[in-house]
Amino acid sequence: MPDKATDRNDRPQHHQALTPEALAMMDTIARTGSFAAAARELGKVPSALTYSVRQLEESLDALLFDRSSRQAQLTDAGRELLNEGRRLLQEMQAVASRVRRVANGWETELAISVEDILSQTTVFELVEAFCQAHGEAGTRLRLRTDVLAGTWEALVSGQVELAIGLSGEHRNPGGIEIRELGSLRFVFCVAPHHALAGVTQPLDDAALVHHRAVAVADTAQRLAPLTVNLLPGQDVLTVPTMRAKLEALVRGLGGGYLPEPMARPLLEAGRLVHKATARADPVARLHYAWRAERGPLGLGRALQWWLQQLESPATRRSLVERHVWRV
Repeated sequence: MPDKATDRNDRPQHHQALTPEALAMMDTIARTGSFAAAARELGKVPSALTYSVRQLEESLDALLFDRSSRQAQLTDAGRELLNEGRRLLQEMQAVASRVRRVANGWETELAISVEDILSQTTVFELVEAFCQAHGEAGTRLRLRTDVLAGTWEALVSGQVELAIGLSGEHRNPGGIEIRELGSLRFVFCVAPHHALAGVTQPLDDAALVHHRAVAVADTAQRLAPLTVNLLPGQDVLTVPTMRAKLEALVRGLGGGYLPEPMARPLLEAGRLVHKATARADPVARLHYAWRAERGPLGLGRALQWWLQQLESPATRRSLVERHVWRV
C-alpha cells in the first residue's frame, strides 16, 4: 500500500482537476438532477460519469455530492464549486468572445478624450448610437474630459486613441493624424450684479486686472499647462470644469470668457451679461486627432466608426455649438 505522501502525489493537482470540462460536468449534473440524466446529456455511460466525479472529489479532497440520496444532491462544498464554476465558465466564454472580436478588428477598449468646452449632449448621442449599432462588438468605451493641453497630452502619451476638441499649437511626435473640428468664439461674461456689469465702455486690461477671473484648470500633468486670457497679477479662481465656471460666473464670483454657444442660453435668460472688451473676442480653432498606428488589420473598427461620424459637418457643428444649460 502506498503511504499518504505518495498517495497525495499521485492525485491530480487542484488546478489540473478544475478543467472547463469538469466544471461543465458539475453544472450538467446539478441541472438535470441525476447522474443518469447527466450522463445521457453528455453522451457518457453513468459509470464513467461517476468515476469522473470521484476523481474530482479526490483531487479536491472534498465530497461534492451526498451519496445517501437517490438524487444528485450537492454538498455545501459542491454548491460552492458549482457557483464559482459557473462564474468561471462565463468569464472564459467572455474572454473567448473578446479574442474573436479582436481577431475581427474590434478593439477591446477605445479611450476617447473630449475637451470640456464641447457639447456633452452630442458626445453622449454618439455614444448611444455606437452602442445601438455595435454594442454586440463588445468594445468598451472609456470617456474622459480634458482641458487645453491636457487633451493633447492624453493622446500623445497613449492614454487615449482619439482626442476631440484640441486647441493651440502642438508638436506632432509622429503617428498622429489631425483634422479640423471647427471654430469657437468666446465672449466675456459677468453676472448682472457684478461690479463690471454696469461699465458702458469696452473693458480694457487696466480695468479687468482689478477684478477676479474665473478659469478652468488645464488637465495636463507633464506638458506645460496653457494659460489663456489671464492677466499678470490678476486674482484668479481656478475651477475643475466648464460647468463649475458657469456656476461661479452666475454667482458673481468673477468674470471670464465662455464659448458663445454655451453662454447664449444664460445670456438670453438674464443670468449673465456679455461685456465687450478692448481686445477682440478670442476665437479657438479646434481639431480632432487620433493615433494612426495600424495593426495587421488597419485601424480598429470602433475607432473607424467614430472617425466616420466626425467626417460629418453636422456632427462637428453640433459638438461645437449645441449646448444645453438649464436656466
